[in-house]
Amino acid sequence: MTQRSTRFYYKGDRIKPLRAFCQLARLGSVSRAAEALFLSQPAVTLQLQALARDMGVPLFERSGRRFSLTREGELLYDLARPLIEGLDGLEASFRERLRGLEGGELHIAAGSSTILYLLPPLVKAFRAAYPDVHLELQNVTGVDGLALLRSDAADFAFGSMLDVPRDLDYAPVYTFDAMLITPPDHPLAGKTDLRLEDLSPYGLILPPRRLTTYRLVDLVFQQNRVPYTVALEVGGWEVIKQYVAMGLGISIVTGFCLTDADRERLAIRDVSQYFPARSYGVVMRKGKFLSAQARAFINLVQPGLFERASYEATGHSAR
Repeated sequence: MTQRSTRFYYKGDRIKPLRAFCQLARLGSVSRAAEALFLSQPAVTLQLQALARDMGVPLFERSGRRFSLTREGELLYDLARPLIEGLDGLEASFRERLRGLEGGELHIAAGSSTILYLLPPLVKAFRAAYPDVHLELQNVTGVDGLALLRSDAADFAFGSMLDVPRDLDYAPVYTFDAMLITPPDHPLAGKTDLRLEDLSPYGLILPPRRLTTYRLVDLVFQQNRVPYTVALEVGGWEVIKQYVAMGLGISIVTGFCLTDADRERLAIRDVSQYFPARSYGVVMRKGKFLSAQARAFINLVQPGLFERASYEATGHSAR
């Protein structure tokens, strides 16, 4: 009789163990989960043990201090995460529903190229639909952008990712090929059967080496054992295109940054047979409760993307 009462009491108070379970699944560490919940580590451990007993299956595998979900744990996380997120965001969601999209704020982190070339039509459409929302585009790249996501200083980011950290989710939307740009009178401009080795004698103008483009270009040359030189590192596709037009070097750029005006002053060659295409899309923190404003913008990017990204945020990475 006592045992039955204990199980009944536990089932009546399942929210706390499920919240602890979701935090551990997201953070991978009991100490970090306890910190996020403002509880002691023993209290979190007891809640997790009780949940595992009730479910009758192991929910985590342990490697040192790190915890990862078992197959059964992933299934439970798929079910529990939306429930816990909904409860945790209930008050904010309720207040947003009361006022609709009459106001509020939206913070998007993105690199300068994304802000310049990809976001303008989306921003224009969003401003037309929701003129009272204060929209802030935060011009950041790399670790600075990830820091904004992790601290919730940005609702989401828009950009390109090669390696997706475990605590983030990436939903690609657009794909662009790699292009070689040279001055119109450059020897490579009209060369037939362009090979990767043909680029070796000419200095490249690339973004700083901490950025994804530099890493991709370097990786391709290294894998093919083709030597290359970097004549100049400079940030921003507009600056790179201008320097190439001035004859200071050649460059590998992502196709979305090339305009009709660029095609008049530059020679452009498709080098997608050597350099991989780049995808651009929405980056968000796993488990992040998105505001109505953020969901509205994401659905402008691609209808239904929010729902797919929410599913992938359970740990099924988009890439």
